[in-house]
Order: sequence, then structure tokens, then C-alpha cells
Amino acid sequence: MEESAVKKIAVFTSGGDAPGMNAALRAVVRTASHFKIECYGVREGYNGLINDDFTKMGPRSVKNIIGAGGTILRSARSLEFKTKEGRKKAYDNLVKRGIDGLVCIGGDGTFTGAKIFNEEFGVKVIGIPGTIDNDIFGTDNTIGYDTALNTAMEAIDKIRDTATSHNRVFFVEVMGRDAGFIALNSGIATGAVDILIPERKDSIDDLFETFEKAEKAGKTSSIVVVAEGEKLGSIYDLAKATKAGFPDYDIRVAILGHIQRGGSPSCADRVLASRLGYGAVIGLMAGKTNKMAGMQSNNLVYTPFEEAIKKHNEIDQNLLKLSEILAI
Repeated sequence: MEESAVKKIAVFTSGGDAPGMNAALRAVVRTASHFKIECYGVREGYNGLINDDFTKMGPRSVKNIIGAGGTILRSARSLEFKTKEGRKKAYDNLVKRGIDGLVCIGGDGTFTGAKIFNEEFGVKVIGIPGTIDNDIFGTDNTIGYDTALNTAMEAIDKIRDTATSHNRVFFVEVMGRDAGFIALNSGIATGAVDILIPERKDSIDDLFETFEKAEKAGKTSSIVVVAEGEKLGSIYDLAKATKAGFPDYDIRVAILGHIQRGGSPSCADRVLASRLGYGAVIGLMAGKTNKMAGMQSNNLVYTPFEEAIKKHNEIDQNLLKLSEILAI
């Protein structure tokens, strides 16, 4: 192999945690070790770069973490890194240690920070997409998405047991501030009567029509899956409006919240994280910078940060259609 473009690298996790971040970290550290590249872990994301919170990492530093949720390096959102002074401090700390490559595991905000850092100071940076929302362009799946989906599905399955026992209508809120991937897929997987997502213009009338159709089809209990970023209003407003329109309904609200962010990563997330961790180090060695490692059609690809941040994975319209046909 040609000589590596980097000699020492640092890796950190930033933004919201996602199951599989530890598996990605493990892959970065062990791949670096394999190619005789020194590797440092940075605690608490960009804050650690600024506060000089580095720890030297080797293959044994990452033992037994592949199945752990969250991130052992911890994560934080850094306000100071948004200032030029903060970034200068971070750069000085890298120079002091002779670190010439950075792997950042996170989402949009993380990549935006890395892009600016690279443009100002020329530090080589490669990103790994870790976010349960699956809303980053340039990879079929983001790390943590599959696990969050399975967590949501299992929770909704349990709620359905109660709904059918009591002829109830449940509104279940899943995560997804700007993206409906978790809602759409967990809704299809659990047979939801309706799925409300930010990408689609939903209306109360459409929702009521769905309930009327369900009644005609003889459904006695229903689950409506709602993405937290749904534009119609809060889940409580939806429940209230439905109660006004259908006074006989026994309505309950369940918010799954942060249980979706934690937990042991699924097999798919562990494998994806391992491949992307390896891909990030290989990318840096080849001199790539300002790019995100991703998997598309089972191939390792590198997408410029600019595209990964600006473009978004589109909701599959066929899946939306499918969810309506199967909900009868």
C-alpha cells in the first residue's frame, strides 16, 4: 500500500448519540492500529478538542464495546466550537500532538463543524453518519437507525396488545423531528392504521376519513404512528381533535421518546458501523478530506460534506402508498 497521508488521527462522537457509535469507534481504532497509525479518542465531541481532553487508544481500549449503546467517548453539542476562537484552540491542541487527521461520528451539525474546521485550518476530516433519524444523504442507512426502528416496533407491538384488549385508539409518537423514516417504517411493520410524517401534508380530515374507513372495515382498535416533527400539531392536539370528532373512542397517547436512542445495537448497525469505521480510516489514508463515508447498494462510498448536509434522503413514495393499502 502507498504511504498513508496521515500519521496520527483522532476520533470523536458528537451531537445526539446513536446505537452503534461504539462499534464505529472500535473499527476506527483497530483499523488505525492495523495500519500502524497512532489514534487518540477525544471526549465529549468538539468540546474535548477545545479542552484538550484526548486519550491515546489502542486495540484493547475498545474491547467489549461493540454491543454497547451510547458512546464511551461521550457526546456533547459545542457552542464554543461555533466561534473562530474555539476552533483555533482546537486546532492548536491537534498541532501540539501532531494529529493530522480527524474522524467525526455524528450528524448534520457535526459535519458542518468539520467542514468549517477543514476550510479554516486544513485539517483532514472524514465523517461517519451516526443518527437514528436516517436523514443524511450519501448512505442508504445511518448508524443507529435500524436499532431505533426495532425498538419502536417492539414498543408499538406491546401497545397493540393493550389496544386490542380494550378497543382503544392509540396515538404513538416516535422520534423524527424533520424526517419520517422511523414513523413510516415502524408504522408499516406494526400495521398502523395511519402514519403522520413531516414530509407529507397531512390533514385532520384525512385522519378522520381513515378512522371512518377503519370502522367500516370492522376495525375495533387502531394505532396511529406520529413522527414528532409532524406539522399538524402536538400529539395531544391530535388526540383531542379525534375525541371531539369521535366521542365514543377510547383514546390514549404514548410517547416513546428517548428509549429509541439507547440500547444495544442490532446486527445490521454493528456491521454497518464496523464497515464505516474502517472506511473512514482508509479514506484518510488515501488523502480524502471533507467527505462522509457511507454505504450505498452495499458499496463503500464517499460523499462531500456539502452534499451530505444539504441534500436529504427522500421518503419512498411507494412505501407511503403501500402503508395506505395495507392499513385497511
